[in-house]
Amino acid sequence: MAEQLIAQKLESLRRCLSRIQARLPETAEQLARDPDAQDIVALNLTRSIQICVDIASHWVSDHPELPAPQSMGESFELLSRIDVISPELAANLRRSVGFRNIMVHAYEEVDWDIVFVICTRHLDEFKEFARDIVAAAGLE
Repeated sequence: MAEQLIAQKLESLRRCLSRIQARLPETAEQLARDPDAQDIVALNLTRSIQICVDIASHWVSDHPELPAPQSMGESFELLSRIDVISPELAANLRRSVGFRNIMVHAYEEVDWDIVFVICTRHLDEFKEFARDIVAAAGLE
């Protein structure tokens, strides 16, 4: 995978995570009442997940020994198979794709308590993914 492409996507991921952290209210209740914060958090969380999917998909496509993934989430499992990311991180990121699908396709059904938990307890998983990709690509 081209180093420049990885670097660009990782910078986009960093910006998205920064926006989430800057605009996330202090409580889930505040998030549930603030449509502007909801929009900023939801958009940047969805983008963060998609950026990770894009990086994983590109990585897999650059490794002909790997089968083509049958889903966005499977790309993470394939990265785990070649020790780019841990199996636990792959499972967590795979679940994030399901969440992304809800955000994109069923926005009116979003549970803002769940969004708040993701933003307060799971953003480090995106950072871990970025660190693992940087290490595997030799960008350190």
